[in-house]
Amino acid sequence: MTRQRSAGCGTPAPQQPGTSVDRTVRSGGIDRRVRLHVPQDYTPDRATPVVLMFHGRGNGGRTTEEFSGLSSLPAIVAYPYGVEGGEGKRSWQGAPYAAPGVDDVAFTGALLDDLESNLCVDPQRVFAAGKSNGGGFVEILGCRMAGRIAAIAPVAGAYYRAGEPACTPGRSVPALFVHGTADPVVPYTGSAERGLPPIPEKVDEWARREGCDRRPATRRTEPDVTTSTWSGCADGSRVEHVAVEGGGHTWPGATTYSGEGRTTQTVRATELIGEFFGLR
Repeated sequence: MTRQRSAGCGTPAPQQPGTSVDRTVRSGGIDRRVRLHVPQDYTPDRATPVVLMFHGRGNGGRTTEEFSGLSSLPAIVAYPYGVEGGEGKRSWQGAPYAAPGVDDVAFTGALLDDLESNLCVDPQRVFAAGKSNGGGFVEILGCRMAGRIAAIAPVAGAYYRAGEPACTPGRSVPALFVHGTADPVVPYTGSAERGLPPIPEKVDEWARREGCDRRPATRRTEPDVTTSTWSGCADGSRVEHVAVEGGGHTWPGATTYSGEGRTTQTVRATELIGEFFGLR
């Protein structure tokens, strides 16, 4: 497939390749902070994929970069910071504790405009991943920005949809859902009181929307990992669910703190995401 090239191709990178630097992007009258990693082998004449990684509630770009290891992928990786909402914690649109009046979908568009203007980006290979509240927001992006987001990968996602319209992506959006069955923060079985759906129900909903076969192929891929894959999806789309038995509210494979509960080392979320996005 021929790579598309953004307007930033042919111009020097705004930072040294191989580094991570904090910068700001103006959106909605607010200077929004973003931690940006440019890969070591980046050159301004080659269109490079982009991964947007959205942190969990109360977290930030720097710590999310550290525990996720996503900067090891052969891509430009942006770690945006949410705006402080309930209890003064950074969060993302769609959650009941998100900062009122903040349009994070518009901010994501502004961030992509900035990246495509200042770096050599392949606009057809822009992906979004997220953890917890950030994972829930990534699902919203899959629903509302299907024209710019090629695929999504929420990990331990908190699928609130406060104030959000019905999900109508306009095209098939491949999705990888990773979740621990013993998550103490976002229960695998859901929470009606908090408005959180059971994770299998959320994945099945996405697979139905993609027009996939009704029943997935399910296999044990590691001693504590079950992977379900839906086939027959519209437009060659894919839907996968990785369930970590006994896994907590964590990033599989993380070697530093990523959340409450057990962190499996039998799989690495970063590897799963890289493979799903076609970056490995």
